[in-house]
Amino acid sequence: MTGRILCTRATAVATVTLSNPGKLNAIDFAMWQSLAEIVGDLSRDQQLRCVIVRGDGDQAFAAGGDIEEFRSRRDTVDRAMAYHAQVGDALRALSSCPLPIIALVQGACIGGGLEIAAQCDLRICGESSRFGAPINKLGFSMYPGEMEGLLRLIGPASLLEILLEGRILGSTEALAKGLVTRVIADADVVREAQASARRICEGAPLVAGWHKQWVRRLQEARPISADELRASFAFLDSDDYREGLAAFLEKRAPNFCGR
Repeated sequence: MTGRILCTRATAVATVTLSNPGKLNAIDFAMWQSLAEIVGDLSRDQQLRCVIVRGDGDQAFAAGGDIEEFRSRRDTVDRAMAYHAQVGDALRALSSCPLPIIALVQGACIGGGLEIAAQCDLRICGESSRFGAPINKLGFSMYPGEMEGLLRLIGPASLLEILLEGRILGSTEALAKGLVTRVIADADVVREAQASARRICEGAPLVAGWHKQWVRRLQEARPISADELRASFAFLDSDDYREGLAAFLEKRAPNFCGR
């Protein structure tokens, strides 16, 4: 039986759940396909303002890929290329999503689960969460396209430490290395992720998208052009900018519309 990717919505927040509870939410091929499709659909939904990605239950975000599939899905170079092309599609769907994405991490966040979390904008975890990619003990290397998000997040030294040692990190060390944004008591981590989503939803949605776009662009090794700098003032023509200024001056909460 394959796992599933579940998606629920509450007002402007969508929750995407990695669900394969019999295997600590290990991600099989069908789940990678479904994750790419669901996140792609959410990216086009103009009613949404935030996405939470989490694991089913409180024992694991995701304990990696479904290793049982590898003998049939990755037994030749061509099949391995096709398998990881699908993984790459899912990770790109997350990284390119214009909506802010919060990874709500409980329990194990290993291998493919860590790759998913790395593509999210915020990673809020419980104190007992564990992180790592001990694939050196399985005899295979991390696919370069999947390594990219982790390299961008924590840099080469910390990434090599994780991959070369295959050690599992606790939440405190994960925070120190920049793997996670915030560590919360296990009992409070769900509430904190939901509170973070509410804070995001209170801001102007166009601004959230622009901030994501600029953070990514500024990491590219090429100078910002004059046209790009001029385009960064697109907010001047938005209804949300006018509403934000009016609300501030009138000492009231803004009512943003995403236009």
